[in-house]
Amino acid sequence: MNFVIHENPVLRSRSNYIARADLTPFGFGGQVEQLWLMQCEDDSFELCCIPFRVYGMSLNDRVRLSDDGSLIAGLVAKSGRRVLRVLLTSEAGQLELTEGISRIKSEVTSSGLLNEWSGDRHIAIDVPAMVDVTALMQVIEREEEAGVAFWEWGDSLPFSA
Repeated sequence: MNFVIHENPVLRSRSNYIARADLTPFGFGGQVEQLWLMQCEDDSFELCCIPFRVYGMSLNDRVRLSDDGSLIAGLVAKSGRRVLRVLLTSEAGQLELTEGISRIKSEVTSSGLLNEWSGDRHIAIDVPAMVDVTALMQVIEREEEAGVAFWEWGDSLPFSA
């Protein structure tokens, strides 16, 4: 079993629980994503990290767990946020890759968006409802056209346990 972990979850200070999401329904057999959660009063849990691989979930979404509490079993309520994921390709030359990462980091920072990195080439960006990410998308699309990046919305597929 391979684990996708969050080294620096954006809401770590609120988190008081960790559970896994099985990634098999999304084409990643034998992998799970370890998600940081906060237990709510109604026995649901709120996501305290930005999902890297699991689809259909975003920061602050509320989920329910399996009977043993180890796995995400379903989505209870959406937060209205989205996840924008960018993978910087290893086929790009080192200079192009370094510059692409720098441009994306700079735009994410200037936009004030929360984000998490998985390694040095995969970023998950939190996009709150009603936030205009046109400038960020222009940067990402330029990197994609240059062959440096691929991107997707994390809600392009629904969550499935």
